[in-house]
Formats: sequence, structure tokens, C-alpha cells
Amino acid sequence: MGTQILAYVGAAGGVGTTRLAVECGATLARTGRDVAVFDAAFETQGLAAHVRGGIDPDVTTLVTEEVPLDAALYDHAADLPGRLALCPARAPFERLARAKTAGAARQFERQLAAASLSYDVVLVDTPPLGTNQALAAVNAADRIAVVTVDSRRGRDALARTQERLDDVGATADAVIANRSDGSLEAADGAVPTSDVRNPGDCPACVPPDESFAPAVAAAAERALGTELDVAPDPLDLRREHAEVAAADPVEALD
Repeated sequence: MGTQILAYVGAAGGVGTTRLAVECGATLARTGRDVAVFDAAFETQGLAAHVRGGIDPDVTTLVTEEVPLDAALYDHAADLPGRLALCPARAPFERLARAKTAGAARQFERQLAAASLSYDVVLVDTPPLGTNQALAAVNAADRIAVVTVDSRRGRDALARTQERLDDVGATADAVIANRSDGSLEAADGAVPTSDVRNPGDCPACVPPDESFAPAVAAAAERALGTELDVAPDPLDLRREHAEVAAADPVEALD
């Protein structure tokens, strides 16, 4: 798989787009890929909750001032084979307003393109379409995944988002039902609700469990249009080896 820019577009606020982008990024980093996650939801600034320590500069600085791209990328604390870097929004109102202009949106597209030169995958946490930076994310993206939920509100929001994508000459490559029981027929992938709620304890897919992590990996595959070679957790490998040794000590030596 070559470098891809994937926009996770929230069909509505509150569907968990930010969390899904972080979990997907961690899943990709588990395969050894270097991943950058950008926050295009400048107003809600949810990605900042996943960054430890101070944030200066942030993504709004990146699109309004002359700062190096790497300066606004913060390594996630999770221990992963690949790099997971986050570019969050954490800005005062004045800079936030400047970051939402058409000129800043064009700069956002350029920064996403620049990131694609250094990272294997660039993910964009994109709010519901209707802002300049959300449209910039869609314009820059190689693939678009719409995130929604299993409810009437989620289905209605999905329909509106598909109409808005059509208005700007784009289409969704995948629909991901988040916090899902699998009942949304239009979804290409479904991710169940995680027991982990605190952003400081995320990603929940590391170490992988038996249900949430595989669902995130499957959803990431649908969104990217490629198969992922997700390595099993080392603890699982050790447990499997111990079980083999107990059953057949000779086979365990092979």
C-alpha cells in the first residue's frame, strides 16, 4: 500500500470520529506503519485530549503561521512498532477564526500533502461537512470514510453527508458504524463500544483484545481499501506457545 490520505468524516457531532481515528492510527502503527493523525475539527479540538503535555504549536498554527510541520506533530505515548503522531487543535479564539478561512484551508491541504511524504498513512479527523477545513480534508483525501452510529439520527446524518459529498464532487469509499451492534445495513464496517472511555487510556486496541481490536482492524481495512497484516499481541504468542508446550513439549521446540 502506498501513502494514503484518509479522511474520517463524522456524519454528525458526537459519533466518535476522533476516537475512531486514533484507534485506527494505532492499529496501523501496530503493523509497523508510520501514521499521522490531523485534527480538522478545530472547534471541538478533541484530538488534543489524546496528547500528553503542552501543545504549542498546534494545527491552527500550522495553517496560519510559518512553522515546521514536525513541530506540530506529537508522538502518542503508546508503545507501537510504527510511529503514531498526532497534530491536534488547541487554539485561542482569534487564531481559531483565522484557521477557518479559505486561505488557511488551502494551507491545510498543502500540509496534509507534505505529511504524506513522510508518513505511510495520513488520517484526518474531519467534522461534519460545512466548514472550509472539512472540505479541505475531503479535497486532499485519497479515500473518504463516513463515520456514523446505529440509530435513526445516524442514518439521517449519513444520508445528509452523502448528499453533501455529492455536492462537492466526492463520494464515500466506506461507511463505518461506530459504537455499533452491527444493525446498520449501509455500513461497510462496524466497531463495537469499547469499555475504555478515558482518552488517556486510549488506544483500547493496544494491547489487542478479542473483539474491539479486530473490529477496528477490519474497519480500517474497509476504509483504506487494503488488507492489513496486523501482528498478534506478543502476550498472546507467549500464551499460545505455553499451551502448545503443555500439550506437546516436542512440538513446542520446533
